[in-house]
Amino acid sequence: MKKIGFLSFGHWTPSPQSQTRSASDALLQSIDLAVAAEELGADGAYFRVHHFARQLASPFPLLAAVGARTKRIEIGTAVIDMRYENPLYMAEDAGSADVIAGGRLQLGISRGSPEQVIDGWRYFGYAPPEGMTDADMARRHTEVLLEVLRGEGFAKPNPRPMFSNPPGLLRLEPYSETLRERIWWGAGTNATAEWAAKLGMNLQSSTLKIDESGKPFHIQQAEQIRLYRAAWKAAGHAREPRVSVSRSIFALVDDRDRMYFAHDSESADQVGFLSEKERAIFGRSYAGEPDALIAQLKGDEAIAEADTLLLTVPNQLGVDYNAHVIEAILKCVAPGMGWR
Repeated sequence: MKKIGFLSFGHWTPSPQSQTRSASDALLQSIDLAVAAEELGADGAYFRVHHFARQLASPFPLLAAVGARTKRIEIGTAVIDMRYENPLYMAEDAGSADVIAGGRLQLGISRGSPEQVIDGWRYFGYAPPEGMTDADMARRHTEVLLEVLRGEGFAKPNPRPMFSNPPGLLRLEPYSETLRERIWWGAGTNATAEWAAKLGMNLQSSTLKIDESGKPFHIQQAEQIRLYRAAWKAAGHAREPRVSVSRSIFALVDDRDRMYFAHDSESADQVGFLSEKERAIFGRSYAGEPDALIAQLKGDEAIAEADTLLLTVPNQLGVDYNAHVIEAILKCVAPGMGWR
């Protein structure tokens, strides 16, 4: 059994060709798609966070709204860029969203990727201390978040508070007891995957990673997952970790599918540069008639290694079509892969 969810970037554009023409459309349609995915039997509704872009940005109002409209489906991010985050305020927001959702939040966080503006986190009031990089700052924000999510008191109470306090040092509220176990790290390298394992975070691996060997993307990603699991075991954590990978996968079951995505049947990995020094490999898309698609997917080593698959959806094609994309995978592909 593999958990299957969707991942939306929440793109919007005023173009008449788009079904998602405003920020309002992107947010409300994201809620509606999560409701539809739950009704179809999907396991997760995940959202990407990008700043300074016509995409989903501040995640917690959306996560809380999805939590209030659904009952079973996991609700998550993939990922929140920690360079932009106040970890204490984030812990309060996440705790509130998780309480509303009844403990279904799966919070994916990371250093993030190149953004729309240069050093965008500086506009949010953050800058790395001397001797640290922005990646170091993201990891430091993450360590603070993980610490406060333990729920131990750390703040000295006012001796004359406006409201009565429990005894001892105070923690942030609302507090969710199990949220610390539902934090995921989006790792772009083998080293950060191992770092995440040591800190007891689950692993999210997307369709992009730093090219560390020149091997095909799915093989590099599978190797990353195995290194992560070995580091987890060495750290001696009591629970079993979770691992997700994301993919663009389209079952061609009607003429709309063939019009939109038949060209992806010939897709291949691509290599590019995230910066002057970072050579990245981007995983291929998958598209085909169900039987052919199943044969292709069985050769993907990283999907086989993961317990959770996130399907990236073309959100600007509208809620109804994206629900169809998810349903086609659940009904026409998942059984043949042994996922259902």
